[in-house]
Amino acid sequence: MCAEGLFAPRVGFRSFFFVWRGHREGVDSSWFLVAMASSDAGEVPMELAQSNDLITENFQTYEDYLDSQITEEDLYYLEDIEMARQLVELGHMGQGEILKREDFLARKEAAEVAKRNTLRNAAVKLAGAEHDLEGYPVLQELQKREEAVRSGKLSTIIFLRDRNLKGHEVSGYIDYAHWLRLGTFEAIFSHKKRLMPTKDDLSYFNWETQTATINSTTNFQVIAEHGEGLLFKNKRDRKTINVDPLQLPGDNSTRVEIQTDEYIQAVIYDHVTRRRA
Repeated sequence: MCAEGLFAPRVGFRSFFFVWRGHREGVDSSWFLVAMASSDAGEVPMELAQSNDLITENFQTYEDYLDSQITEEDLYYLEDIEMARQLVELGHMGQGEILKREDFLARKEAAEVAKRNTLRNAAVKLAGAEHDLEGYPVLQELQKREEAVRSGKLSTIIFLRDRNLKGHEVSGYIDYAHWLRLGTFEAIFSHKKRLMPTKDDLSYFNWETQTATINSTTNFQVIAEHGEGLLFKNKRDRKTINVDPLQLPGDNSTRVEIQTDEYIQAVIYDHVTRRRA
């Protein structure tokens, strides 16, 4: 039996129990409601309802919210959690003003959207911020691009050729965004670590040992067997970057060779990413 229409609002909890029991047993219980209301009305707590922010933060579901308004005494008299929830939702039990289900869900969704927007707009600490990179042209160029690469607006591939600690000449293509996610560049920008290609990068070649490796990343697919030479396909918009210096790099892509004493050769390929419709 639906509780709606059986009870007047804000009477004492014991009166609800007797009225509900009377209706279950077929008794005319209207006099219980009047008599018990006058004696129990003072038992309703007078505290203000929780703020909407606290409600949406503290309760995952509307049922959890309703349960927070139900006491052990309520359950002792009612003996039915669903009936107790219904009484709270109708405003006959609970503290302060009770949110309707649709209001709770709407505010819960609004709070989740606000939380996502806050996280999205939160300032990300840049690894290259506040570092003096004068005399390091490659790092200066990477510092300029860091924010755009982190936000996904720009995809950058770094080509480096130089000698490793063993004196071997090595070269390779590095996915800048991948290294940023690994947290490696804080040490690089602070000159604690030197940026050099590794066997885990997009492409690596040791000219002394003839060791060669290729690895796709979350941003680029390596296309090695192609008539135009080595290509990198951007996984966001499916455009390819051609790293052949005698060819154009491709749609929305640019090639910048950096004059520096840091490396034998340094080239940066920038690709403005556009998600496919």
